[in-house]
Amino acid sequence: MVVFLLVLIVVLALLGAVHWYVWRRLVRDVTTRGSLPRRLGTVAVVVLPLLSFAALASSRAGAPFVLQQVVAWPGFLWLALLLYVTLALAVGEAVRPLLLRRLDRRARAGAPAAAPVAAPEPVPVPEHARSAPEEPAEAAPQSATATPGEVSRRLFVSRVVGGAAVAAAVGTVGYGTYGVLRGPRVKRVTVPLAKIPRAAHGYRIAVVSDIHLGPILGRAHTQRIVDTINSTQPDLIAVVGDLVDGTVENLGSAAEPLARLRARHGSFFVTGNHEYFSGADAWVDHVRELGLRPLRNERLEIAAGFDLAGVDDVAGESEGQGPDFGRALGDRDRARAAVLLAHQPIVVHDAVRHGVDLQLSGHTHGGQLWPGNYLAELANPTVAGLERYGDTQLYVSRGAGAWGPPVRVGAPSDITVVELASKQA
Repeated sequence: MVVFLLVLIVVLALLGAVHWYVWRRLVRDVTTRGSLPRRLGTVAVVVLPLLSFAALASSRAGAPFVLQQVVAWPGFLWLALLLYVTLALAVGEAVRPLLLRRLDRRARAGAPAAAPVAAPEPVPVPEHARSAPEEPAEAAPQSATATPGEVSRRLFVSRVVGGAAVAAAVGTVGYGTYGVLRGPRVKRVTVPLAKIPRAAHGYRIAVVSDIHLGPILGRAHTQRIVDTINSTQPDLIAVVGDLVDGTVENLGSAAEPLARLRARHGSFFVTGNHEYFSGADAWVDHVRELGLRPLRNERLEIAAGFDLAGVDDVAGESEGQGPDFGRALGDRDRARAAVLLAHQPIVVHDAVRHGVDLQLSGHTHGGQLWPGNYLAELANPTVAGLERYGDTQLYVSRGAGAWGPPVRVGAPSDITVVELASKQA
């Protein structure tokens, strides 16, 4: 508990410092004291983080779903905008002195030479008439047609750098949001497996993870995913966790298009960590009603000639569930190839010990928001793509949705068609 409180204090202090920095560069440095733009900017820098906190906490607090939807869009989008406007402003710190020096040189070069003039005698000013010196960052209101020469160079540079930072952040977040709402694109990967029989050569598994139905991504998002998967005509469909961010009561109808998934050997589901925040048992029952078969630490033989196994997510350990590799894989014939569905890549070392040939996972989102991929690398053996660990190959999908901000930057969403290749073919 003490560690949690310390981490919370550090996070809140960091967020406070970042918001102060953004307020300073985008509000204080570019507006005049007491002006309407400064008041509005200050209010925005206070209200937007409160909306972000409400968006993060409303679901866990059991707030009405309508309220969750109201705060989700502005609250989550602000988190993404905050990240990229802060990065852009940090880059602007290096540009700012260069612009100032250039403007100073131009001003000096353009100033006409003047003959020396005797300094006038100072005029005494009564003590009561003296005023405090003006703040260099403050400037008198300027007209819309004011030229750079009519405003202080420092104010001009602050406005240029701040405006460029906002434009870069809005463009980045806008394009990243479009990528999520457009829906995932199909990615195809061929995986050779030594134990796969010739008859299974070319077998197609459609892998989809991290759909994250919630206050922002709803039924239309599910339908886009279903249509995309069905268009690939897979032999088997694997939904590898983090389907939802909310209860069956709120999101059951949003998941209903999953009932229209079509594959020769069926559709299968394993839990992710977010299912355990949303009522895992209720969701397992619901997806079963929709025609998907949950694999909860169990295995079955696929007619094509390999074993398909699935384990519960490690987050289930807090509820006495979690992955049980012995139950799922302990007594199988190791002469047959085994494909494992497991939400988090971190269990790959257990998969290696149990002779799994291919593990299919998600969870990482590929980092979702650059440079988040560098943080994801610290917590996961593989962030995205195909890698080998001993005799086990691990494929990690970037996922089909987004958690928190409905934005992806540098990590486009995907549905992966994994094509198994027999070395006997």
